[in-house]
Amino acid sequence: MRLVSTLGTVTLAAAVVSSPVSGVAVSAAVKVRIKLATVAPKDSSYHRLLLEMGEKWRKASDGQVDLVIYPGGTQGSEADVVKRMSVGGLQAGMLSVGGLTEIDPAVSALQEIPMLFRSLAEEEFVIDKFRPELEKRLAAKGFVSLFWGDSGWSRFFSRAAATRPDDFKSMKIFVTASGSTKQMQIMQALGYRPVPLEVADALIQLQTGGVDAVPTLPLLALSGQYYTVTKHMLELNWAPLVGATVVTRPAWDAVPAALRDELMTIAADTGVRIRQASRQENDQAVATMKARSGLQVHPMTPQLEEEWRRFAESIYPLLRGTMVPEDMFDQARQRVAEYRAAHQ
Repeated sequence: MRLVSTLGTVTLAAAVVSSPVSGVAVSAAVKVRIKLATVAPKDSSYHRLLLEMGEKWRKASDGQVDLVIYPGGTQGSEADVVKRMSVGGLQAGMLSVGGLTEIDPAVSALQEIPMLFRSLAEEEFVIDKFRPELEKRLAAKGFVSLFWGDSGWSRFFSRAAATRPDDFKSMKIFVTASGSTKQMQIMQALGYRPVPLEVADALIQLQTGGVDAVPTLPLLALSGQYYTVTKHMLELNWAPLVGATVVTRPAWDAVPAALRDELMTIAADTGVRIRQASRQENDQAVATMKARSGLQVHPMTPQLEEEWRRFAESIYPLLRGTMVPEDMFDQARQRVAEYRAAHQ
């Protein structure tokens, strides 16, 4: 049930460059121009750190590589960005798992299994273990990863107070219009009422009663002004928002070979900083929304968390082989069990 993918989101990044044939600008002064689009808000930590990465790439390449950032969803949804990259209209995209599954569905194992992770440390461990396999699959589709990471936990924002799984069954829940038909079918089978919309339409639909709840990052709830309508936030660790930075193989090959290792190191460092900054920024966003509008945060009790866990695990048979490939679903659960056994 791709609730976290309603973010379109953010978060964490997939930068994809293209070859001269597919749209990289080439001139005497600038050898390669990489246009990167993201739905992350303008002036957010994501945007700022990507700009810093671009400046470091420019200096390291002596101006041979120029990174141009288009924040705030100005180039469309993540699905739109993937399509535009495929035809060379863009050379880069900041993609969450929701966008990455447009390239390969195996990535869904990191985000589409609700309550798989009890901590972000578990999620980081699983990403590290999955990287060789996921990168092999992405490579088969013509992509090379630069870095992986997360933006912290997505939260449930709602117009009315809601804390239990059944409380949301009376609500119309926003999901991205690009979400799969299978996702809609699973949610409906659980008794939920998904409403597919573009991210840009979420606020007006909240204001007019078209939707009642939005699963999203606190930062996006703040920047999108959802909090002005959704006065309640459930502090449930349903799933983290995960993403990756990937580069098309022909595009990466277009970057001078002598520069690739240094640019890769800069990108990896940027990924670490984005992860740290975005988690902190989400915490700050909650504090800001509480101060501005009196946002009510509903915390988890052990009993309530257990109820949600039973609910989440009850839909695993629906997810396995549908939203998440069977082999990746099983491996994800095995890796989490491995982590817990080692950290008891």
